[in-house]
Amino acid sequence: MGSEKTCCCHRTKERTPEEYKKLIHRLNRIEGQVRGIRGMVEKGAYCPDILVQSAAVSAAMNAFNRELLSDHIRTCVAHDIREGNDETIDELLKTLQKLMK
Repeated sequence: MGSEKTCCCHRTKERTPEEYKKLIHRLNRIEGQVRGIRGMVEKGAYCPDILVQSAAVSAAMNAFNRELLSDHIRTCVAHDIREGNDETIDELLKTLQKLMK
C-alpha cells in the first residue's frame, strides 16, 4: 500500500476504497460550499456572511489536509523509512513547510 515510482519524478499512491470514498466525499462537500459562496456573491450577499462561509471552507480544507497528511505519514512515510529511503523525511518536512505558510 506504499507509494510507487511511476517515473523519475512522479509518485502515486494506491488508496483503499474506503480511503478514496472518504476523501472524495470531503472534496465534494467542499466543492458544494465553494459553489454556495459563488452563489452568495452573485446574489449580492452581505460581506460578513460570505466571509463566514469562506472561513468554513478554509476549515474544511484544513481538515482534509490533516486527514491526508496523517494517512501519508502512516503509510507512505513509514514504508519508505522502513525501506531505508530517508529522503522521504526531507520531502515530508518540505510539505509541512508549505502547509504552514
